[in-house]
Amino acid sequence: MSVEPWASPQDQAAAEQTDSTQEPSAQEQEQEQHPDKLCLDSFWSEVETIRQGSGYTDLDCTRRDSRQSEEGEQEEQWLADAGLSNLISEDSEDVDNAVLLSTLTRTQAEAVQRRLDSYTLSLRKRNKPAPRDVREVFKPPITQQTRLPESQSSEDLAQNSMASVAKSPLSGCVSRSAMTPEHQRGAPKEEIFITDVAYCEQAVIFLKQAKLPQINVQRRKEDGTLPRVTCPKCRLGVTRIQDLSHSDMKKVRQLALIDMTALCDLLELEVKRHKMGKRKIPESSLYGVPLATLLENDQKIKPNTSTPLFLQALLSFLEKKGVDSEGILRVPGAQSRIKLLQQNLETNFYSGQVSWDDVSPNDAAALLKKFIRELPAPLLTAEYLNTFSAVRDITELKQKLHMLNLLILLLPEPNRNTLKALLEFLSKVVSREKRNRMNLWAVATIMAPNLFLHKAIPSRLTEGAEKGHAEKAADVMRLLIRYQDLLWTIPNFLMSQVRKLNENSNRRYQFYDRRIKNLLRKIHTDSRDKPDKNTSELCRTVKIQVGDMVSGTMEYQLNINSRASDLLAQFHRQSVHSPDNGKGKMRRNGAVLYPDCALYEVGGNIGEHCLDPDTHLLDLYNSNNSGEWVIKLKPNASRGV
Repeated sequence: MSVEPWASPQDQAAAEQTDSTQEPSAQEQEQEQHPDKLCLDSFWSEVETIRQGSGYTDLDCTRRDSRQSEEGEQEEQWLADAGLSNLISEDSEDVDNAVLLSTLTRTQAEAVQRRLDSYTLSLRKRNKPAPRDVREVFKPPITQQTRLPESQSSEDLAQNSMASVAKSPLSGCVSRSAMTPEHQRGAPKEEIFITDVAYCEQAVIFLKQAKLPQINVQRRKEDGTLPRVTCPKCRLGVTRIQDLSHSDMKKVRQLALIDMTALCDLLELEVKRHKMGKRKIPESSLYGVPLATLLENDQKIKPNTSTPLFLQALLSFLEKKGVDSEGILRVPGAQSRIKLLQQNLETNFYSGQVSWDDVSPNDAAALLKKFIRELPAPLLTAEYLNTFSAVRDITELKQKLHMLNLLILLLPEPNRNTLKALLEFLSKVVSREKRNRMNLWAVATIMAPNLFLHKAIPSRLTEGAEKGHAEKAADVMRLLIRYQDLLWTIPNFLMSQVRKLNENSNRRYQFYDRRIKNLLRKIHTDSRDKPDKNTSELCRTVKIQVGDMVSGTMEYQLNINSRASDLLAQFHRQSVHSPDNGKGKMRRNGAVLYPDCALYEVGGNIGEHCLDPDTHLLDLYNSNNSGEWVIKLKPNASRGV
């Protein structure tokens, strides 16, 4: 593992701001213990606005479209979403399940076993015979003896990996769990975010070592209170959600669901998924229309767009005219003007006859919030809205971020991209706090009801006018805004599991001997005994692709320090006189960035992977020596990706 820390631009800016600010005054210290009353009042005012404007008083009617799954139905749907529906199928082959099961850690596998047991029990309760005795067939792959080497358990491996990170000189980064209270008070708050070890395995270690605090410590609600979270950068670089192919992302989602479920089990979070029934799509062209339908229509106008065009226009206006307005998002607009503006947009937006010149920023902000809450299904989805809300009950910050990271990966692509576009705008609002008087806590308290309340989904958020409900819901919203760049990355352990899954799928013939116990042992033995890749072959052929055709190749000599950015620099030097290649942008350290092209890893144990410029190529070769390297233009990145 590299010891280079990776932090988001917001983290870096916050760190600089922290260094340049003076000690908090007595008034500010008082605010640490008591959140801004104005913000909490605004929270409940927003809740009341949602109740009145969305017909929230008739909950029985609006919630007919949503229901909890029947006993056994949730487990069946969970197994399908996790790619394990064949476990309860009559005609499935053992090989189909062994491929995925062989990539799981012990804690992840135990979570799968619990769902299987629960499903089997529900069948017995309904007096229906189980299609097969899944426990006898699939118990061996997920026990310690067959899942892990006898000499070392998954917990031992996780502890060793985490210990190696903690001992590394991470440019001054100190794990908060290893700091004494005196050290914490005397040094800037900073957290190490480890992604090499499955989040559920990290939870096992924290729980056994009694590292989790028993009482939720009150945090200050200003921006500077949240610690800077530093993620040690792997030598394979940072993988963001948009860097993987759709086929690989499908596997990421399956594995993320398993890990998230195991984490919920360990933290004793009881979350139930809801299902949305079919609803009649309104005649409206913008409001109340499913995101998928909006995108399908918009992509006919602008191919490859990933967020609704109306939302892009609304956010663009607010970024230009609204971020400096005092009380933006909090100050309500005029209801009569908002209604007329919405009617005008519904009628004339796609014809291009809408003028934003005379629109009030407060009216536009009200329309933004209304667009989010009037989606026919929650932006955070009916399936995972309650899980997002349950994050507020987790006491440890890093485990909150673990859960949110997995939940973001589980969101459908339209929802995830729309949420990212919204959070990027909210981050810009917070960055102009001195002008608009809206700090992170204020923005979070205003926006939380719009994301966490939906008229079709029961919620505990408004059970009693208790300050704690508002604070906890706003805290989750605050984390989404503050750590969004980190949450939109794929953890290293999931990338490793995807590679392992692809490798096992490519050699499926090894599983046709139906003795899964011996075969899974053989897989782990092979992975331990496999010799290192041949690193003497240090010259790689890189394909150059223009459009859908390969236009040429280039040779690149590898060494231990070679990075993807170095290869792109050589490519630029060799083709600098070509009119088809754009000029790169020079970094301060002399490296060159090319926003129009990137290096891709294609094939082998990955589908397609856009590489981080800081990827160490020799490590990449050792990780996937059968994959090809291709230089090609990036797809046009739409807003919110």
